[in-house]
Amino acid sequence: MSEEEKSLDFIRQIIADDVAAGKHNGKVLTRFPPEPNGYLHIGHAKSICLNFGVASEFGGCTNLRFDDTNPDTEEVEYVESIQEDVKWLGFKWDGDVRYASQYFDQMHQFAIQLIQQGDAYVCDLTLEELKDYRGSTTEPGRESPCRNRTTEENLDLFERMAKGEFPDGAKTLRAKIDMSSPNMHMRDPALYRIKHSHHYRTGDKWCIYPMYDYAHCLEDSLEGITHSICTLEFEVHRPLYDWVLEKLNAFPSKQYEFARLNLGYTVMSKRKLLQLVRDNHVSGWDDPRMPTVSGMRRRGYTPESIRNFCETVGVTKYNSLTDIALLEHCVRDHLNKVAPRVMAVLDPVKVVITNFPEDHVELLDAVNNPEDESAGTRKVPFTRELFIERADFMEDPPRKFFRLGPGREVRFRWAYFLTCNDFIKDAEGNIVEIHCTYDPETRGGDSPDGRKVKGTIHWVSADQSIPAQIRLYDRLFTEEKPDSHKDTSFTEFLNPDSLQTIDARIEPHLAEVTSPGYQCQFERTGYFCADKDSTPSSLVFNRTVPLRDSWAKKKS
Repeated sequence: MSEEEKSLDFIRQIIADDVAAGKHNGKVLTRFPPEPNGYLHIGHAKSICLNFGVASEFGGCTNLRFDDTNPDTEEVEYVESIQEDVKWLGFKWDGDVRYASQYFDQMHQFAIQLIQQGDAYVCDLTLEELKDYRGSTTEPGRESPCRNRTTEENLDLFERMAKGEFPDGAKTLRAKIDMSSPNMHMRDPALYRIKHSHHYRTGDKWCIYPMYDYAHCLEDSLEGITHSICTLEFEVHRPLYDWVLEKLNAFPSKQYEFARLNLGYTVMSKRKLLQLVRDNHVSGWDDPRMPTVSGMRRRGYTPESIRNFCETVGVTKYNSLTDIALLEHCVRDHLNKVAPRVMAVLDPVKVVITNFPEDHVELLDAVNNPEDESAGTRKVPFTRELFIERADFMEDPPRKFFRLGPGREVRFRWAYFLTCNDFIKDAEGNIVEIHCTYDPETRGGDSPDGRKVKGTIHWVSADQSIPAQIRLYDRLFTEEKPDSHKDTSFTEFLNPDSLQTIDARIEPHLAEVTSPGYQCQFERTGYFCADKDSTPSSLVFNRTVPLRDSWAKKKS
C-alpha cells in the first residue's frame, strides 16, 4: 500500500483538516514534554514517534520541552538521558531545548492576572481538608472559606507565598471555577503550591511552583503549539487546559488525546521502574530487561525497529494491551536484514576430526548476510578440533533428529560433511569428546556425488575461537500484566530466569569488536550485541531476541 493510500489515524486526520482549513496559517507545531524524573520507556517512544512524525509529515516542527515543575524529583541526569534517547530514535527537535522553568516568571505574572480578574484565590485548607471539600463523583464539593477573599488580600497572600513566608502545604493558589462541576478537575483546582525545594535550574529563586495542569497549557501557548498531543488519561484535564488559556486570552493551543502504550510482561510506571532500580531487581535504568529506551538500546534493539513497532501499533482512542511479541518481531525483522551472521557455540562440546591434519588451519568462506549481498564474506578458520553445541549430538538419537549421532553424517556450516565414528565420556557419563571423519570432497557444504544430508550445524575452531560471556536476557516478568493484581505486588511476578550468564566460544574476528552496540546474529541461536561491559580481553554479548518466539510455545 502506498503512502497516499494509507488511511489517516484520527490525530493525523485532525491535523490534515486543520491544515486544509488554513488554521494557524497551515502551521503545525507539536511538542514532546517529558518530566525529567526518570528515564524514557517504550511508551514515551510511541509519543516521540507520533509527535515528531506528524509534524514532519505536515511540514512542521517539534519542540523538546522538559516539564520541570517538581524540583523534588527532577535531575540533570534525566534531562541528558532523554535528549540522548530522542536523538538515538532518529529525531531532531526545533531550536534549543525548552524548559517549563524558563517560563516561571511569566506563569507567575499570569497567576497575578487571574487573581486580579477574580479567577483565582489563595486558600488555607490543608491537603486533607482539600480532599474533603472537593466532594465525590456523586456529591458536589463545598466552597472553601477562603473563596471570597478580596483581590487585595489574595494578591498580598500570593506575594507573601512567593517570598517564602509560609511553610510547605500552608497555602495554595486555586482557580475559582465550579465546586459542583461533574468534572472533579474543575472543582477549584490548585494552580500553585508552596515547596521550599532547590530546583536544578532555577536554584532557590522560587519557593512556589506551578501545578502541572496550570503550567502545561501555558507552556504550549507561549510556544505557539498548534497540536498538543498527550495520552488518554489527560482527557479529563482538557477543560481546565482550555479554561486557563481562555481566561488569560492566550494563544489557543489545543489538546488531543490518544491511547497510551500498554505492553505485556513489563511495567510502564516510572514509580515502579524506579522501584526496580532502587531495590536492585535490575542493574540500573539501562538494564537490558527494562522497557526503557536506554535498556532496549543496550539490549540491541534498533531505532528502526522501535519506530516500526510504534507505527504498527498505531494511534487509537482505545486502551489495549500490546503483546510484547510484536515488538520482538519488529526487532527480528530489522536485524534479519542488517545484522551480520557469525557462529558462536554457547554450550560447547569438542569434536575431533581424526582424518584432518594436525596443526593445519583451513580458512573457509562464510557469507556475512544472505539477505544482503553487499555484506560480502569473511574467513572462518577450520581446524582438526572444533566445538559444537552439546544439543547437536545425541548418543541414541530419535529418527527425526537431523543432527550428529553415531554413524550419522551432517553438514558443518560453510565447511564439510562430517560423520561421527566414536565418542568419549567422563566418569560421570557426560560426553566430553566426539570423534568424526570429514569428506574433503564436500568443501563448502555440497557433495560432488550428489548425496544429501538433512542436518546442518554450526561450529567454531577449538584453538582459534575466543571466549566470551553471553548474557541470555528474557522477559522480566512471568505474568503478562504483573501490576494488575490488587493484593499482590508486581515484584512477586519477577522472572527468576530473566538473566542467565554463560561462557561461550565465538569466531575469532569478533575480537575486533571494540565498541558496545555491535549487532550480529549468532547462527541458529538469535540476535546479540556487544555490551558496554566488554573489554578487548573480555567480550560480553547480550541476547537481543531469540530467532523465534519461545514464549508462544509456553502459552499454547
